[in-house]
Amino acid sequence: MSPRFYRPSGRNGSYSRVVLARPLIALSAVVAAVLLASAPHAAPAPGPKYVAPAGSGALFLVKGHGYGHGVGMGQWGAQGYAQQGYTYDQILAAYYPGTELGTTTKTSIRVLLASGKKTLTISSKKPIAVEDGDGIDHTLPAGKTTLTPALELAVDDGPEQALTPPLTFSPTSGSTLTLGRRYRGRILVDVPSKKLRAINVVGLQQYLYGVVPVEMPSSWLPAALQAQAVAGRSYALASRKAGAPFDVYADGRSEAYLGASAETAAGRQAVDATAGEVLLYDGTVADTLFSSSTGGWTQAAVDAFGAPGRPYLVSVRDPYDTISPYHKWGPLPVTGKTLGKAVGVVGRVVDATVKHNSSRRVKSLTVTSISRGSQLTATVGGARIAAALGLRSAWFSVGVLSLQPPTPNPAIRRGRRVTLTGVARGVRGVVVQRSTAGGPWKPFRKVTTTGAFHFSVKPRLTTDYRLSTGNQAAAPVRIRVKTATVR
Repeated sequence: MSPRFYRPSGRNGSYSRVVLARPLIALSAVVAAVLLASAPHAAPAPGPKYVAPAGSGALFLVKGHGYGHGVGMGQWGAQGYAQQGYTYDQILAAYYPGTELGTTTKTSIRVLLASGKKTLTISSKKPIAVEDGDGIDHTLPAGKTTLTPALELAVDDGPEQALTPPLTFSPTSGSTLTLGRRYRGRILVDVPSKKLRAINVVGLQQYLYGVVPVEMPSSWLPAALQAQAVAGRSYALASRKAGAPFDVYADGRSEAYLGASAETAAGRQAVDATAGEVLLYDGTVADTLFSSSTGGWTQAAVDAFGAPGRPYLVSVRDPYDTISPYHKWGPLPVTGKTLGKAVGVVGRVVDATVKHNSSRRVKSLTVTSISRGSQLTATVGGARIAAALGLRSAWFSVGVLSLQPPTPNPAIRRGRRVTLTGVARGVRGVVVQRSTAGGPWKPFRKVTTTGAFHFSVKPRLTTDYRLSTGNQAAAPVRIRVKTATVR
């Protein structure tokens, strides 16, 4: 399968416009917990309501569920299952129906740590063994060594000499290598396209020691951590890069891997307790995708990434995701100007509607705009608009507060009747407010219909009108009234 997916930016679960050959693991539960308090799209705290700036057009209120793509295991839900007394194999069976536990004979993995670098600094507290591309062994003294594409190293207690790539750096017994972070195993350094590339060749178990505590809080229950270990091991093996000099990335393009520097006792115990175990489907290691929070239902792979999908990656209920701080989120205010820019439409955005797929995620969003008196529509995919708006997931709904002036909208005579049109959908308690001559906002009338509506006004002075709820107010529409001329 070669699905298309919008990359979670910086592994924070929100989407960017990067299109990759494979889906990425979304925000890890560890990072999710850290970012919760400072997340830019958290539900607004009690206080002054959001008031859209003048000229920003209609206001759209976005509410949603979950964090990440939602395919496969939800990490918060796995912890919820563990709290209910489920074992790790029962948790995995719930998220990947039709799979079974098996074992792998694979014992090592190659992890891309860096590429396209002008310099790399490698260090160890003990001397480092170095094998060059000619198969000759050398010894690099303890401490820091900065590498350049020339690969000139002071080895064997002698002056600097250029070594033939690739170079394989191995730690002395009982030590580790540091390349920004500490890593177990060996580090292979090559010079493709005259830039440095570093690959960590490490045991599969030791690799998972540096994955599980990053993807899931070590304070979580053992059953959840063990489920994460098996899912992580299976995903790593199923997603190896065919024909590449490495198997997996060290970031969200595969799984988050921070080496020995991230290890915890609980993480190692979970990995050791499930040593060699993988999930199999029809005898093949399953592509065990996972993400932070599903919102209560996982997303089928075919809905997220297109055909052919995976028979064990279907939409299933995730009953214990309710413990997730991302189970529900919003409403998030998005102005018409912001939405129009994200979609790439011209004119004034006046409406937006969504269609959902069979997994409850947004399949498409259609935006209606007015440009030079003509009505235009544009439709974009749910994942794309989630990426553009920085939403936590593609499972969302859109409420609409849209009020439009007459077109054209010249200054009118005092007391002349004009008609305003609007759309109110998916939002409760909508009222029209007015402000006369820059005065305070006061209720004018309730909006009791759902969808399009219109009403007439006869202002005697220049008056602003806007749609408002108890917490949000859209940008105002101004009806200008001509000032009487005194003779």
